[in-house]
Amino acid sequence: MSDNILVERDGFVGVITINRPEKLNAMTPEMAAALVAAVTEFNGDDAIRAVVLTGAGEKAFSAGSDIRTLDDYDSAWNFRNRPDYCDAIRALLKPSIAAINGYAFGGGLETAMACDIRIASDNASFAAPEIKLGWIGGGGMAVNLAHAVGPSNAALMIMTGDPIDAATAERWGLVSRIVPRAELLAEAKRLATTIAARAPIAAETAKLNLRAAWELSIANAISYERDLQAICFATEDATEGRAAFKEKRTPVFKRR
Repeated sequence: MSDNILVERDGFVGVITINRPEKLNAMTPEMAAALVAAVTEFNGDDAIRAVVLTGAGEKAFSAGSDIRTLDDYDSAWNFRNRPDYCDAIRALLKPSIAAINGYAFGGGLETAMACDIRIASDNASFAAPEIKLGWIGGGGMAVNLAHAVGPSNAALMIMTGDPIDAATAERWGLVSRIVPRAELLAEAKRLATTIAARAPIAAETAKLNLRAAWELSIANAISYERDLQAICFATEDATEGRAAFKEKRTPVFKRR
């Protein structure tokens, strides 16, 4: 791990903090590797049922890649094939919540969009500023923005590079809710704890199902969903859920 990527556990909830506030939590290759390691650790830990991703400090969730490190790549091809921190978050099997404090710019915005749910502090802002430096995003910017805010709003952000504030992000559907900065992490943990109380296999399967819904035809998406439902229905947790319903008690899920 890196001192710039902090990992902690709070019950069934894992928390990953991008910890480079003096540089607006800009990501380096070493930090990307540490993020991959953190995700791998949580994916292999059945005690972790939901994950919160946030940034340290008052100013930024993440300003994306540290521009000063980009000239270290000896070719555009090696830059294209670098280990990517957005891919690391997409590889997370557990439900994920981005707690966005301050700037979510460039790769920081892509990282937030790689999470399943996004909540923001009232001082958050969002931008795809790469065009101002001569390139475009490469970590899923266009497809995720278009799905989140619609093609016209995505084009507006990507083609101007200008930021939007938290209220606009909520109105456009980029984030689910806005909370005061001081309450952001606690609210994200509360939401993660709620999700962690659900049947873990069903929650992870729901994540797969939502992603497939983007990519498949309607008929194939419904067929895939039905298959996933059958898989969940066959688990011990589903049996426990039905029993708890009949007995009017809270179910105890064991991820089996």
